[in-house]
Amino acid sequence: MDSGSLVFSFFLIFTGAAVVSTLILYTRQPLIVGYIVLGAILGPYGMEMVSDTKLLNDISHAGIIFLLFLLGLDMQPAHLIHMLRKTAIVGVMSSLVFASVGYICALTFGFSQLESLIIGATMTFSSTIIGIKLLPTTVLHHKHTGELLISLLLLQDLLAILLLLLLQNGNNISEGYSTLLMPLGILPLLVIGSFLSVKFIILPLMARFDRYHEYLFLLTIGWCLGMAELAQAIGLSAEIGAFIAGISMATSPISQYIAINLKPLRDFFLILFFFSTGASFDLSLLDDVFMPMLALSAICLLLKPPVFRYFLRKVSEKRSTGWEVGARLGQNSEFSILIASVASSHAIIDSIASHTIQATAILTLLISSYIVVFTYESPIAISDKLRRD
Repeated sequence: MDSGSLVFSFFLIFTGAAVVSTLILYTRQPLIVGYIVLGAILGPYGMEMVSDTKLLNDISHAGIIFLLFLLGLDMQPAHLIHMLRKTAIVGVMSSLVFASVGYICALTFGFSQLESLIIGATMTFSSTIIGIKLLPTTVLHHKHTGELLISLLLLQDLLAILLLLLLQNGNNISEGYSTLLMPLGILPLLVIGSFLSVKFIILPLMARFDRYHEYLFLLTIGWCLGMAELAQAIGLSAEIGAFIAGISMATSPISQYIAINLKPLRDFFLILFFFSTGASFDLSLLDDVFMPMLALSAICLLLKPPVFRYFLRKVSEKRSTGWEVGARLGQNSEFSILIASVASSHAIIDSIASHTIQATAILTLLISSYIVVFTYESPIAISDKLRRD
C-alpha cells in the first residue's frame, strides 16, 4: 500500500467513524459497536474500500500497547502484587471451567481434538481492551472492583502469552522446552532492569529537561515502545513490555501528566483496532460458523458472570462485586483473534475453526459492550447517571 492509499484508508476510517459515531450517539449506542460495524462494511469482505487490513492491524496494535502502558501508569507495584496473589486462584480455576466447557462444546460441533483444545483455551480469555476501555479511570482504577478486574486481566494475558509461545514454538518442543521457559526466566530481569532504568536514566532526564514538554512526550513514547520491542525480542509480548514500562513509572510524580497527554494517541490507534477487527472477518464463512459461534458466545456471555461471582465469593468478595467483575469480563478477547490467526498460519487449525473463534470474539465484544454500557459506570455510558471518566 502506497502512501496515497494509506491516507485514503485513514480518510475513510476516521470520516466514516465520525459519521457512524454521530448516528450511534443519537441512538444512544456504544461507540465501539460503530467502529466494528464500519470495518465490516468498508473492509475487504464488505464494500472492499479498505483492503490492506494487515497493515491496519499492525498499526492498530500500537493502540493496545499504549493502552497497557497507560494501565501500568495507574498501578502501584506493591498493591498490584498483593491483588495478583488474591486473584490467582480465581483466575486459574475460572480458566479451567471456561476451557473445559468450550472444549466440550467444540467437540459437539465436530471439531478435532486439537482444534477443540485451542477453541476451549480461547474461551478462557476476556478482552483487555473492552475491560479497560469501559473502566472509568478516575473512579474504578482506584477502587477495589477495578483492581480485581485489572489483576484478573493481567493473569489472563500471561496465560494467553504462554499459549502463543506454545503455538509459535510447538515445532521446536522436541529440541527441549527452553524456547518456552527462557522468556519466563528472563521476565524478572526485564522488570528489575526497567525499574533501574527509570530511576537512574528516565527520571533524571525528565527532571533535567522538564521545561520542554515535547521532549517529555518523545521520551515517554520512546520508553514505552522500546520496552515493548525488547519484550517481544526475548519471546514475551509487546503488551507485557509496555505494561512493565508503565508500571515502572507509576510511582513517579509525572505519571499522571504522561497518562493525560497520551490518551488521545491511544484512542487514535484503538479506533483502528476495532475497525480492523470488523474488517478482518470473512463474511462468506458465516454460514459455516454460525451455530458454533452462537453456542460458544452464549456460553461466554452466560457462564462467565456467575463463575467469576462464585470464585470471587470464595475469596471473600461481595456478591455485587463478583457480578460486576464477571459482567465486565463476560466476553472473548482480542487475544483469541490473535491466537486463531497464529494457529491457522501454522496449519494447526483450519479456517472454519479460526473463523469460529474470531466470530465468537467479535459477537461477544459487541454484546458485552452493550451489557456494560447499559448497566455499569463507564466513560461512554448511555445514561448520565452511569457516565464516569
